[in-house]
Amino acid sequence: MGSSWLGDALPVVVMLGLNVVAAVMVSLVKVAMDGGLNPLVLVTLQQLTASVFLAPIAYFKERKTRPKMTLEIFGYLFVSAALGAALRQYMIFVGLRYTTATFVTAFSNIAPVLTFLLAVATRSEALNLKSRTGVAKLAGTLVSVGGAMVLTLYRGAALTHAAPPHGVSSHRPPANAAGHGKWTLGTVAILGNCVCLSCWFLLQGRLARKYPHVYSCNAFMSAFSFLQVAAVGLCTERSISPWIVKAKFQILTVLYAGVVGCGVSFVLLTWCIEKRGPVFVAAFIPVVQIIVSVIDFSILHEQLYLGSVLGSVLVVGGLYLLLWGKRQEALPCPPKVDEDVDKEQQQVQL
Repeated sequence: MGSSWLGDALPVVVMLGLNVVAAVMVSLVKVAMDGGLNPLVLVTLQQLTASVFLAPIAYFKERKTRPKMTLEIFGYLFVSAALGAALRQYMIFVGLRYTTATFVTAFSNIAPVLTFLLAVATRSEALNLKSRTGVAKLAGTLVSVGGAMVLTLYRGAALTHAAPPHGVSSHRPPANAAGHGKWTLGTVAILGNCVCLSCWFLLQGRLARKYPHVYSCNAFMSAFSFLQVAAVGLCTERSISPWIVKAKFQILTVLYAGVVGCGVSFVLLTWCIEKRGPVFVAAFIPVVQIIVSVIDFSILHEQLYLGSVLGSVLVVGGLYLLLWGKRQEALPCPPKVDEDVDKEQQQVQL
């Protein structure tokens, strides 16, 4: 009983921990890029750090059980590296450069909806609207995204002390035309990140069945994504100066993003997808928004508004509905009684 409960709760605990890691990384990356760090350089160094970190672990832990590399597995790994690491990380870093961390985390909450729709379209996720579980999954996903939209668009009355002197909402784009163009570019980049993330969730679910070695899988992915981004970077950034990172905070950001934000996180994400499926993992994305709001209020002393509270309640409520629906579907169905046998028993009693 205890081990069964632990097995059910462990993926939830892991996903909550990964959301904390993601929230911290978003804050670090935003500050580092405001200090002049190039997003393409950051992604390249991040993936290099992750591959160096994971390669020896994969070699010593899975060298005897790892199967031979086939063309099919190579294709899966290459595309997964492009979607889950190279393109996705670059797009989210561009979004952070041209918008704000709060806006990025709020807008990224459309990823569960995209993942759910893609999973239903590819028949990797069942949706029966005639059942309570199907309605709960659909309603939970929509409510979570609705909460994220409330967090983004509705500010409401202040619930804490007076607002800071600047008094400008960080969710809105700058008023000038150049700033608006950059904000639009950042928004498109975040949307592209959500599409890549949703596709990666589904692709990683299939890859985990074909190549169930999480350390080797993610080590190859990090190495492939490093080569992909490095090839693009060397063509676009011919000068050597952007590639030399000297500031201590930027070096710390690269190490944290590579080892923790990419290396450890990708291994745990792959494990959670293998255990509970892609929609379960995507459902935790809205939690990042709540953690960012807590960091803004408790550490950065930002103002707390009614919209943040209402949006957070909706996100948690939608997450609970979706997880409840998936949990109910995972439970074994009670055996059905044969109708003929039931009728015979009734006749005998009469």
